[in-house]
Amino acid sequence: MPDLVDFGFGTQIRKSPYFDATVEWGAKAFSVYNHMYIPRDFGDPVANFWNLVNTAILCDVAVERQVQITGPDAARFVQHLTPRDLSTMAVGQCKYALITNAKGGILNDPIILRLAEDKFWISLADSDVLLWAQGVAVHGGFDVDICEPDASPLQLQGPRSMDVMKALFGEDIATLKYYWLRHLTLDGIELVVSRTGWSSELGYEIYLQDGSQGSRLWNRIMAAGEPFGLKPGHTSNIRRIEGGMLSYHADMDINTNPFELRLDRLVALDTAHDFIGKSALQAIRAKGPARRQVGLIIDGAPLTAPNTKFWPVSMNDKVVGKVTSAVYSPRLEQNIALAMVERVVDQIGAEVTVDAIGGLRQARQVEMPFYDPKKNIAKS
Repeated sequence: MPDLVDFGFGTQIRKSPYFDATVEWGAKAFSVYNHMYIPRDFGDPVANFWNLVNTAILCDVAVERQVQITGPDAARFVQHLTPRDLSTMAVGQCKYALITNAKGGILNDPIILRLAEDKFWISLADSDVLLWAQGVAVHGGFDVDICEPDASPLQLQGPRSMDVMKALFGEDIATLKYYWLRHLTLDGIELVVSRTGWSSELGYEIYLQDGSQGSRLWNRIMAAGEPFGLKPGHTSNIRRIEGGMLSYHADMDINTNPFELRLDRLVALDTAHDFIGKSALQAIRAKGPARRQVGLIIDGAPLTAPNTKFWPVSMNDKVVGKVTSAVYSPRLEQNIALAMVERVVDQIGAEVTVDAIGGLRQARQVEMPFYDPKKNIAKS
């Protein structure tokens, strides 16, 4: 194993249960997400993309920390946090949802998992919802217990992921439905397995509930996946932008509301249930959002790396928005981007200028997602 000092890690940021295994399997660079190190580089990101879409990759996403809600008021409390109507959410079901503040701003866009009648996990993007939830509970009079459990997910994603899962758990795993979960055991290791993932591909998330077994679980999955071409990897920026998947702090933040992101389907304003930000979101809906997220094709030579800052978007020499995520797609052979622009610009075919690395580039608005818009691959 390489000397970990070479990576410059400190003790103030947590390492995931899979950290040592990812280093052994070739992780070359890390970043910080939810106060934890996450592998961001196993080599060429384009090769990682092709591994994902052609075979399968295993990703350490233990940074998706869980907020566990238990107790008599668990269901009522979780519903209070989100504008999505959870009234029909069954035990064993998962839901993509938003968590909003009093102004309707988005604090997080997690997957909510219902593990039991009175037990939920909120599987987080990169923000401190644990602290938010504990504060809401203290002042809301809810009979709940809120903590961060020992639960660390891996993502197994790609068209051969089901073959790997069958090798691990048997043929019956093929009946696990999209956005549902099961409690399973592998070689004595207790797991929660869901048909979810941040890739827009067929895939699974495997939640380890004993951090001491991280390397053992990682290596067990890699061994089972070898006949199917499984590779160690990292979440693919290329594929998630192709699929129009959002990244918190990039494509949205506390100053973004759901209507700007065209996520009206996740906001139940006409039901009886109350939630934080309901009145603010009712006012925004009535007035209409001032901005909208759009998809852009950016002309010119292939972008050599994703954007690391927001690129100004202009029309008629006036700045009208910003590119939030951009990348070159080798499959589409185009530069694709997500952007937040003024509502008056929101029109398919609209021509704009992007101040990207290397200078000004022409761009045009297109429909998104850019690839597989109905998510047929992930649902397959």
